[in-house]
Amino acid sequence: MQVRDGMTSVTLTVGPGHSLREAAAGMSARGVGAAVVLDPEAHGPGIITERDILNAVGTGLDLGEARVADHLTGELVYASPDWSLEEAAAVMIDRGFRHLVVVEGGDIAGVLSVRDIVRCWTGDGAACQLPEAVQAGG
Repeated sequence: MQVRDGMTSVTLTVGPGHSLREAAAGMSARGVGAAVVLDPEAHGPGIITERDILNAVGTGLDLGEARVADHLTGELVYASPDWSLEEAAAVMIDRGFRHLVVVEGGDIAGVLSVRDIVRCWTGDGAACQLPEAVQAGG
């Protein structure tokens, strides 16, 4: 399977001037863990994740005052829709990411999350039997 098979093509986007509260509210309303950040002054799209927002909360920042631009995920890797899911997963593990912005021909094609990969793999028969302790909730 390829990234295009698992990615979410309708993405939540925010600007660098949005507050972290606005970004978090959008992510919560859409049930997603990341938003693509579109900044006309940047060389490409950025991403803000629930982890970035959680780090800001943990340091006591006012989420209504803190701006997305100051809390973006650092170095990004853009995925291609033609990558295999295995390749995307390997990049995520190597870099400690849970989301990849998917770019095709210079345009944002979507976002791929770890959850998307798991959904594809388990829906494709890549499931295994859970241990009894897990099945019983223990």
